[in-house]
Amino acid sequence: MQATEAQKEALRGVQMEVNLEARLPRLEKNGKLKALRRISKLGRITYKALGFSGDSLIKKEVIARYLAEDSGTGKDGNDISITPANYKFKYKGQVVREGRDVHIFELSPRRKAVGLFRGELWLDAETAMPVRESGRLVKSPSMFLKKIEFVREYDIQNGIAIPKHIESKADVRVFGRAELTVDYTNFSRQEIAEEDDPNPSNR
Repeated sequence: MQATEAQKEALRGVQMEVNLEARLPRLEKNGKLKALRRISKLGRITYKALGFSGDSLIKKEVIARYLAEDSGTGKDGNDISITPANYKFKYKGQVVREGRDVHIFELSPRRKAVGLFRGELWLDAETAMPVRESGRLVKSPSMFLKKIEFVREYDIQNGIAIPKHIESKADVRVFGRAELTVDYTNFSRQEIAEEDDPNPSNR
């Protein structure tokens, strides 16, 4: 829990480049968005688009929904952090990942709420920072989506977990299977104004 709070504080006031690629295989549609993801000193997440290519359906129905959820506009304000208040933890063992010792825990949510998931948490043994989170959400954020599965991977830099890569798959009503990958690069610390537009759709 101390590591979680340290991570949140360390990531305030930073920005990073984000490359999002989404696909609707059944419809043979895809799209890519490059953007700046900013976290203000108060923890607000905003996006600034740098360029989009692909089908407009992907932009509206897949990428825009992900950006809204990540920025918080799609959340109900409940705490969904990985803590004993929200999850039961079962220790599964230890592995070596990229030269670092990692502890693996099985997570079971204590309630069925949007944002909570059933799956695994991998923690770096030295820093207690997450290096991998994976599983399936126990409650869909909307009637539009169901069976949402994901893998989130982190790099440990200067003792802090930095987002690296996300893969997500979901069954989307009407459109079928949706696939999304997100890659993070070029982290830097910026003076982010709190009045930045929090609406990720203003791209």
